[in-house]
Amino acid sequence: MGIQAALNPIAFNLGPIEVHWYGIIIATAVIIAVTLAVREGTRRNILADDIYDMILWALPAALICARIYYVAFEWGYYQQHLDQIIKIWDGGIAIYGSLIGAGIVVYLFCRAKFIPTWLMLDVAAPTVIMAQGIGRWGNFMNQEAFGRITSLAFLQSIHLPNWIIEQMHIAGAYRQPTFFYESMWDILGFIVLMSLRHRKGLFQQGEVFLSYVIWYSFGRFFIEGMRTDSLMIANTIRVSQVLSIVLFVGSIILIIYRRHREMGTPMYLDGNPFVKKDQLVKNKEN
Repeated sequence: MGIQAALNPIAFNLGPIEVHWYGIIIATAVIIAVTLAVREGTRRNILADDIYDMILWALPAALICARIYYVAFEWGYYQQHLDQIIKIWDGGIAIYGSLIGAGIVVYLFCRAKFIPTWLMLDVAAPTVIMAQGIGRWGNFMNQEAFGRITSLAFLQSIHLPNWIIEQMHIAGAYRQPTFFYESMWDILGFIVLMSLRHRKGLFQQGEVFLSYVIWYSFGRFFIEGMRTDSLMIANTIRVSQVLSIVLFVGSIILIIYRRHREMGTPMYLDGNPFVKKDQLVKNKEN
Protein backbone atom coordinates (compact mmCIF):
# COMPACT_ATOMS: atom_id res chain seq x y z
CA MET A 1 0.00 0.00 0.00
CA GLY A 2 1.50 3.30 -1.08
CA ILE A 3 1.57 6.28 1.24
CA GLN A 4 -1.05 8.84 0.29
CA ALA A 5 -1.00 12.59 0.86
CA ALA A 6 -2.50 13.82 4.13
CA LEU A 7 -6.06 15.09 4.06
CA ASN A 8 -6.37 18.82 3.56
CA PRO A 9 -7.22 20.50 6.90
CA ILE A 10 -8.84 23.38 4.99
CA ALA A 11 -12.42 22.62 3.93
CA PHE A 12 -12.91 25.62 1.64
CA ASN A 13 -12.12 29.29 1.20
CA LEU A 14 -14.38 32.28 1.55
CA GLY A 15 -12.33 34.81 -0.34
CA PRO A 16 -9.17 35.28 1.75
CA ILE A 17 -10.65 33.38 4.70
CA GLU A 18 -9.68 29.73 5.10
CA VAL A 19 -12.40 27.61 6.71
CA HIS A 20 -10.77 24.70 8.52
CA TRP A 21 -12.30 21.28 9.06
CA TYR A 22 -11.25 21.63 12.71
CA GLY A 23 -13.67 24.51 13.21
CA ILE A 24 -16.46 22.87 11.25
CA ILE A 25 -16.21 19.68 13.30
CA ILE A 26 -16.11 21.52 16.62
CA ALA A 27 -19.08 23.68 15.61
CA THR A 28 -21.06 20.62 14.54
CA ALA A 29 -20.33 18.90 17.86
CA VAL A 30 -21.51 21.97 19.79
CA ILE A 31 -24.75 22.27 17.80
CA ILE A 32 -25.62 18.61 18.39
CA ALA A 33 -24.72 18.88 22.09
CA VAL A 34 -26.85 21.99 22.64
CA THR A 35 -29.82 20.44 20.81
CA LEU A 36 -29.71 17.32 22.97
CA ALA A 37 -29.18 19.32 26.17
CA VAL A 38 -32.21 21.54 25.47
CA ARG A 39 -34.37 18.49 24.81
CA GLU A 40 -33.32 16.82 28.05
CA GLY A 41 -33.46 20.07 30.00
CA THR A 42 -37.11 20.49 29.05
CA ARG A 43 -37.84 17.05 30.51
CA ARG A 44 -36.09 18.05 33.76
CA ASN A 45 -38.00 21.36 34.06
CA ILE A 46 -35.18 23.62 32.88
CA LEU A 47 -36.33 26.33 30.50
CA ALA A 48 -34.87 26.15 27.00
CA ASP A 49 -34.21 29.90 27.06
CA ASP A 50 -32.10 29.47 30.19
CA ILE A 51 -29.97 26.83 28.51
CA TYR A 52 -29.48 28.97 25.42
CA ASP A 53 -28.56 31.98 27.54
CA MET A 54 -26.08 29.90 29.52
CA ILE A 55 -24.49 28.57 26.35
CA LEU A 56 -23.94 32.10 25.04
CA TRP A 57 -21.74 32.74 28.08
CA ALA A 58 -20.26 29.27 28.50
CA LEU A 59 -18.96 28.76 24.96
CA PRO A 60 -16.70 31.84 24.83
CA ALA A 61 -15.46 31.11 28.36
CA ALA A 62 -14.72 27.49 27.43
CA LEU A 63 -12.83 28.51 24.29
CA ILE A 64 -10.80 31.22 26.02
CA CYS A 65 -9.93 29.04 29.01
CA ALA A 66 -9.05 26.10 26.76
CA ARG A 67 -6.56 28.28 24.92
CA ILE A 68 -5.19 29.91 28.10
CA TYR A 69 -4.67 26.46 29.63
CA TYR A 70 -2.80 25.23 26.56
CA VAL A 71 -0.68 28.36 26.13
CA ALA A 72 0.20 28.43 29.84
CA PHE A 73 1.76 24.97 29.69
CA GLU A 74 3.47 25.73 26.36
CA TRP A 75 4.66 29.19 27.37
CA GLY A 76 8.24 28.38 26.48
CA TYR A 77 7.14 28.37 22.84
CA TYR A 78 4.49 31.07 22.88
CA GLN A 79 6.59 33.68 24.63
CA GLN A 80 8.76 33.60 21.53
CA HIS A 81 5.76 33.52 19.16
CA LEU A 82 3.17 35.89 20.64
CA ASP A 83 1.42 36.23 17.30
CA GLN A 84 0.54 32.53 17.43
CA ILE A 85 -1.47 32.75 20.66
CA ILE A 86 -4.77 33.63 18.98
CA LYS A 87 -4.47 31.06 16.18
CA ILE A 88 -6.78 28.47 17.68
CA TRP A 89 -7.88 27.37 14.20
CA ASP A 90 -4.55 25.57 13.93
CA GLY A 91 -5.40 23.55 17.04
CA GLY A 92 -3.91 23.91 20.46
CA ILE A 93 -6.82 24.00 22.88
CA ALA A 94 -7.06 21.85 25.99
CA ILE A 95 -10.24 19.98 26.89
CA TYR A 96 -9.63 20.30 30.61
CA GLY A 97 -9.21 24.05 30.24
CA SER A 98 -12.53 24.33 28.42
CA LEU A 99 -14.29 22.28 31.10
CA ILE A 100 -12.91 24.54 33.83
CA GLY A 101 -14.05 27.68 32.02
CA ALA A 102 -17.50 26.32 31.20
CA GLY A 103 -17.91 24.93 34.72
CA ILE A 104 -17.34 28.34 36.29
CA VAL A 105 -19.94 29.92 34.00
CA VAL A 106 -22.48 27.17 34.70
CA TYR A 107 -22.06 27.63 38.46
CA LEU A 108 -22.45 31.42 38.35
CA PHE A 109 -25.34 31.29 35.87
CA CYS A 110 -27.28 28.70 37.85
CA ARG A 111 -26.83 30.65 41.08
CA ALA A 112 -28.19 33.77 39.38
CA LYS A 113 -31.15 31.94 37.81
CA PHE A 114 -32.02 29.72 40.81
CA ILE A 115 -31.41 26.54 38.84
CA PRO A 116 -29.87 23.57 40.69
CA THR A 117 -26.25 23.56 39.52
CA TRP A 118 -25.86 19.81 39.86
CA LEU A 119 -28.97 19.24 37.76
CA MET A 120 -27.71 21.52 34.98
CA LEU A 121 -24.38 19.71 34.98
CA ASP A 122 -26.21 16.37 34.81
CA VAL A 123 -28.20 17.50 31.79
CA ALA A 124 -25.07 18.70 30.03
CA ALA A 125 -22.65 15.88 30.89
CA PRO A 126 -23.65 13.20 28.33
CA THR A 127 -23.83 15.77 25.54
CA VAL A 128 -20.44 17.18 26.50
CA ILE A 129 -18.67 13.83 26.30
CA MET A 130 -20.42 13.19 22.97
CA ALA A 131 -19.14 16.55 21.69
CA GLN A 132 -15.64 15.66 22.89
CA GLY A 133 -15.80 12.42 20.94
CA ILE A 134 -16.82 14.22 17.76
CA GLY A 135 -14.33 17.02 18.34
CA ARG A 136 -11.38 14.63 18.35
CA TRP A 137 -11.89 14.23 14.61
CA GLY A 138 -10.80 17.85 14.30
CA ASN A 139 -7.48 16.71 15.74
CA PHE A 140 -7.47 13.95 13.14
CA MET A 141 -7.80 16.47 10.31
CA ASN A 142 -4.97 18.56 11.77
CA GLN A 143 -2.79 15.48 12.35
CA GLU A 144 -2.43 16.23 16.06
CA ALA A 145 -3.16 14.45 19.36
CA PHE A 146 -1.38 11.36 18.00
CA GLY A 147 0.72 8.76 19.78
CA ARG A 148 4.06 7.06 19.53
CA ILE A 149 5.49 5.51 16.40
CA THR A 150 3.89 2.23 15.45
CA SER A 151 3.79 -0.02 12.40
CA LEU A 152 1.53 -0.23 9.41
CA ALA A 153 0.87 -3.85 10.32
CA PHE A 154 -0.45 -2.85 13.75
CA LEU A 155 -2.81 -0.23 12.34
CA GLN A 156 -4.13 -2.75 9.84
CA SER A 157 -4.53 -5.34 12.60
CA ILE A 158 -7.03 -3.14 14.47
CA HIS A 159 -9.11 -2.89 11.29
CA LEU A 160 -8.86 0.84 10.72
CA PRO A 161 -9.96 2.04 7.28
CA ASN A 162 -7.16 3.00 4.95
CA TRP A 163 -7.96 6.74 5.00
CA ILE A 164 -7.40 6.84 8.78
CA ILE A 165 -4.22 4.78 8.53
CA GLU A 166 -2.71 7.08 5.92
CA GLN A 167 -3.62 10.19 7.90
CA MET A 168 -1.64 8.66 10.77
CA HIS A 169 1.52 8.71 8.65
CA ILE A 170 3.12 11.76 10.25
CA ALA A 171 6.71 13.02 10.01
CA GLY A 172 7.81 9.93 8.13
CA ALA A 173 6.30 7.30 10.43
CA TYR A 174 2.98 5.71 11.31
CA ARG A 175 1.57 6.85 14.66
CA GLN A 176 -0.79 5.48 17.27
CA PRO A 177 -4.24 6.98 16.53
CA THR A 178 -4.82 8.21 20.08
CA PHE A 179 -7.41 10.69 18.80
CA PHE A 180 -9.42 7.66 17.65
CA TYR A 181 -9.05 5.81 20.95
CA GLU A 182 -10.32 8.81 22.88
CA SER A 183 -13.14 9.46 20.43
CA MET A 184 -14.39 5.90 20.76
CA TRP A 185 -14.04 6.02 24.57
CA ASP A 186 -16.06 9.23 24.67
CA ILE A 187 -18.80 7.95 22.37
CA LEU A 188 -19.06 4.78 24.45
CA GLY A 189 -19.33 6.93 27.58
CA PHE A 190 -22.13 8.90 25.94
CA ILE A 191 -24.02 5.69 25.18
CA VAL A 192 -23.56 4.39 28.74
CA LEU A 193 -24.71 7.64 30.38
CA MET A 194 -27.67 8.00 28.04
CA SER A 195 -28.68 4.40 28.74
CA LEU A 196 -28.52 4.78 32.52
CA ARG A 197 -29.57 8.29 33.47
CA HIS A 198 -33.34 7.72 33.11
CA ARG A 199 -33.38 4.65 35.32
CA LYS A 200 -35.56 5.40 38.29
CA GLY A 201 -33.78 5.61 41.63
CA LEU A 202 -30.28 5.29 40.20
CA PHE A 203 -28.79 8.80 40.13
CA GLN A 204 -29.06 11.59 42.63
CA GLN A 205 -28.62 15.06 41.18
CA GLY A 206 -24.93 15.54 40.46
CA GLU A 207 -24.13 11.88 39.95
CA VAL A 208 -24.64 11.80 36.19
CA PHE A 209 -22.06 14.57 35.93
CA LEU A 210 -19.69 12.92 38.40
CA SER A 211 -20.04 9.62 36.52
CA TYR A 212 -19.06 11.46 33.36
CA VAL A 213 -15.96 12.84 35.11
CA ILE A 214 -15.03 9.38 36.37
CA TRP A 215 -15.50 7.80 32.96
CA TYR A 216 -13.65 10.45 31.01
CA SER A 217 -10.72 10.87 33.40
CA PHE A 218 -10.18 7.10 33.63
CA GLY A 219 -9.87 6.73 29.87
CA ARG A 220 -7.93 9.96 29.42
CA PHE A 221 -5.26 8.85 31.91
CA PHE A 222 -4.30 5.82 29.84
CA ILE A 223 -4.73 7.42 26.43
CA GLU A 224 -2.66 10.43 27.49
CA GLY A 225 0.18 8.06 28.34
CA MET A 226 0.35 7.04 24.67
CA ARG A 227 0.60 10.57 23.29
CA THR A 228 3.75 12.38 22.26
CA ASP A 229 2.35 15.92 22.38
CA SER A 230 1.23 16.04 26.01
CA LEU A 231 1.41 19.22 28.05
CA MET A 232 4.12 18.65 30.64
CA ILE A 233 5.22 19.88 34.05
CA ALA A 234 9.02 20.19 34.28
CA ASN A 235 9.27 17.99 31.15
CA THR A 236 8.55 14.89 33.23
CA ILE A 237 4.91 14.88 34.41
CA ARG A 238 1.95 14.83 32.06
CA VAL A 239 -0.50 17.52 33.17
CA SER A 240 -3.59 15.68 31.96
CA GLN A 241 -2.63 12.47 33.74
CA VAL A 242 -2.23 14.28 37.05
CA LEU A 243 -5.55 16.06 36.61
CA SER A 244 -7.21 12.80 35.55
CA ILE A 245 -6.13 11.10 38.78
CA VAL A 246 -7.34 14.03 40.89
CA LEU A 247 -10.72 14.15 39.13
CA PHE A 248 -11.21 10.38 39.16
CA VAL A 249 -10.49 9.97 42.85
CA GLY A 250 -12.19 13.22 43.82
CA SER A 251 -15.42 12.35 42.00
CA ILE A 252 -15.67 8.93 43.65
CA ILE A 253 -15.07 10.46 47.08
CA LEU A 254 -17.67 13.14 46.42
CA ILE A 255 -20.31 10.62 45.40
CA ILE A 256 -19.68 8.57 48.55
CA TYR A 257 -19.66 11.69 50.75
CA ARG A 258 -22.91 13.05 49.32
CA ARG A 259 -24.64 9.69 49.63
CA HIS A 260 -23.71 9.35 53.31
CA ARG A 261 -23.66 12.94 54.52
CA GLU A 262 -26.13 14.93 52.44
CA MET A 263 -29.55 13.53 53.25
CA GLY A 264 -32.51 14.47 51.10
CA THR A 265 -30.58 15.17 47.91
CA PRO A 266 -33.15 15.10 45.09
CA MET A 267 -32.94 12.47 42.41
CA TYR A 268 -31.94 13.38 38.89
CA LEU A 269 -35.38 12.50 37.54
CA ASP A 270 -37.04 14.90 40.01
CA GLY A 271 -35.86 17.79 37.86
CA ASN A 272 -35.91 21.48 38.75
CA PRO A 273 -38.31 22.31 41.63
CA PHE A 274 -37.88 26.09 41.28
CA VAL A 275 -39.43 26.71 37.85
CA LYS A 276 -43.03 27.95 37.77
CA LYS A 277 -45.73 25.85 36.13
CA ASP A 278 -46.76 28.62 33.73
CA GLN A 279 -43.16 28.91 32.58
CA LEU A 280 -43.04 25.17 31.91
CA VAL A 281 -46.22 25.30 29.81
CA LYS A 282 -44.82 28.17 27.77
CA ASN A 283 -41.49 26.37 27.43
CA LYS A 284 -43.12 23.21 26.08
CA GLU A 285 -45.34 25.16 23.70
CA ASN A 286 -42.28 26.84 22.21
